[in-house]
Amino acid sequence: EVQLVESGGGLVQTGGSLRLSCKASGFSFMDYDIGWFRQAPGKEREPVSSISESNGSTFYSDSVEGRFTISSDNAKNMVYLYMDSLQPEDTAVYFCAAGRTFGGNWARPWMYDYWGQGTQVTVSS
Repeated sequence: EVQLVESGGGLVQTGGSLRLSCKASGFSFMDYDIGWFRQAPGKEREPVSSISESNGSTFYSDSVEGRFTISSDNAKNMVYLYMDSLQPEDTAVYFCAAGRTFGGNWARPWMYDYWGQGTQVTVSS
């Protein structure tokens, strides 16, 4: 059974940090890219970051570049999203997803085959 399980969300003050984790199982981890998306109430799901498990390439949206860092531990089938300098506009449900995006398509949610249930991140002002 394919599973992606996010954890690490919570409530943090403006300027604070959080680390999100995504545990993958049930598929060949090294054959997929892992992306993070987020969705705020009343808004569309937006891309945050992605990492290619085959070559380690990383991608970030403009809104998080320089503040967020994605990494993976292939031995544990884990992907992490380190979020620093959090702002109220970062408040959203964060999802991890697995797909074969070929790098350039990393921000397109339809390129991802599997999705987790999400973890809530709330940044208070």
